[in-house]
Amino acid sequence: MHAQARRLAGELAEELRQVFGAGLTALVVFGPHAPDEHGHVSADDDDPVRTLALVDRLDFAHLESCAARQRRWARLGLATPLLFAEDDFSRSLDAFPLEFGAIINRHAVVVGRDPFGELLVRPDDLRRACEVQARSHLLHLREGYIESAGDPSAIARLVADSAPALEALLVNLALLDGSTILDAAALADHAAGIAGMPAAVFGAVLTGRSSRVPMSDGARLFPEYLAAMEALAVAIDRRGHA
Repeated sequence: MHAQARRLAGELAEELRQVFGAGLTALVVFGPHAPDEHGHVSADDDDPVRTLALVDRLDFAHLESCAARQRRWARLGLATPLLFAEDDFSRSLDAFPLEFGAIINRHAVVVGRDPFGELLVRPDDLRRACEVQARSHLLHLREGYIESAGDPSAIARLVADSAPALEALLVNLALLDGSTILDAAALADHAAGIAGMPAAVFGAVLTGRSSRVPMSDGARLFPEYLAAMEALAVAIDRRGHA
């Protein structure tokens, strides 16, 4: 973790102690300011420092105290901290397996011991969340195509704008299979193996994230993209019935 992020997290810890006293049992930094499995920190200068705190008790008076400090935290470069009473985080894992699984996989302890211990996201919870993500993406594509009224430029924007969500889904699918993949080509290959569709379709959408998909290419790609997403959603669903 960079020194600036650690300093800000330390300041937050002191203020949370003013709110919760000894009831603050753990504070972690998660997201791009926390080192990944290779020790790499990917945060940009304007990324707020994201934190999660575990406390022994959380009531409305605590929220009021935090609300009074929020504007200052934002000015410092701190995101609003996620607050959990003891055991609430573990009990919520099945409801938010993607979001909380990411925190478990990439965090740095600032106060207390590692609060996540032996916590693991259950594979079936993760699979179900990936299916929801895939089917939501598919619905978005269908709705967006209808709203485009067949305009090639609107279809191209739809394809390009969908790339970040597709990448997030494919990263989660890799995690479901126990892999950490961030390279676009490798993500496309992995998704293609699951869906039984050409990797080039997924790859074309992912690479369009940095350079907007040309109007003609986006409109021409869309039917294959839609078919690939339909196949991917079905394949994820079938894993739940294997």
